[in-house]
Amino acid sequence: MEKIKKIYATYRHGIPLLIYMAIYLSWFAWLEEKNTKNYQVIHVAADDYIPFCEIFIVPYLLWFAYVSIVVLFLFFRNKQEFYRSCVFLFTGMTIFLIISTLWPNGHHLRLAEMPRDNIFTRAVSALWSVDTPTNLWPSIHVYNSMGAHFAVIRSSELEHRKGIRIASGILAFSIILSTMFIKQHSVFDVMTGITLGIVMYIFTYRREVVLAARMQRKLKKRISV
Repeated sequence: MEKIKKIYATYRHGIPLLIYMAIYLSWFAWLEEKNTKNYQVIHVAADDYIPFCEIFIVPYLLWFAYVSIVVLFLFFRNKQEFYRSCVFLFTGMTIFLIISTLWPNGHHLRLAEMPRDNIFTRAVSALWSVDTPTNLWPSIHVYNSMGAHFAVIRSSELEHRKGIRIASGILAFSIILSTMFIKQHSVFDVMTGITLGIVMYIFTYRREVVLAARMQRKLKKRISV
């Protein structure tokens, strides 16, 4: 019994993550069933200039492992940064769910027929068969990739692991590109995802720096008076 209590005390900070993921997956599954016909079509002119490139299915699918590994690493190694990462991820994902619920959206960017037949085009076809072209913005693939990379570069445990930090940045960037090259997202979804990621980075990671700067400016004004 004491051993169970000790394990619970050590790992109970993961309970909110489990609860949120159950809520998120249920909500998202409901949206995938609900928003199949009547939705706002997302399209910008830039979408027409982005070619289909099936090789990008690789970083797109690596996203699932990338985000999971980063979150698990923080869960076991840095509780404070784990909480910060969860705040970042949960906030953006919830905003995405609310937007998709109130303003159903989708796109018509997918190809009617694959231009080639290879392992990558077959993987894209398999993805399209289980993932509807709806509930797109802001792109969670983009947003969570930014969140995972922010967590990596903010981690004190990885502060001197330059190779890991560079690899994380390359992977995050590749994932962002992949959402457009395999026609999973419009440029609009990507840009809104990036914008939300920047805003949330300031709120989650840089807020204390911004507040300190404001306090310093106020103090200087008082001294000058």
